[in-house]
Amino acid sequence: MTEYDAEYEEGPPPHEDRPPAPVEVPLSMLSPAALAGVIDAFILREGTDYGERETSHETKVEQIKRQLDRGDIRIIYDLTQESVTLMTKSDWEKRG
Repeated sequence: MTEYDAEYEEGPPPHEDRPPAPVEVPLSMLSPAALAGVIDAFILREGTDYGERETSHETKVEQIKRQLDRGDIRIIYDLTQESVTLMTKSDWEKRG
């Protein structure tokens, strides 16, 4: 048995079997084009309005930008799925 084999005789360290945790991406790290793409993808995933009146895409974009500027929404990158989404500050903080 080699030194390497002895080190991993019981399997890999426990942290290696867990997927990496999602990370917050600072707003300043995205170019305007990249940010627009993230916002558009988020809005399109959200689907149809079900309220009394529909909100235009442009209005939704502005609402999200304001929430990002205030820090109410966070940009989250999932390393496992290699995807980006938006999450409320409170939901992000609940994840620990």
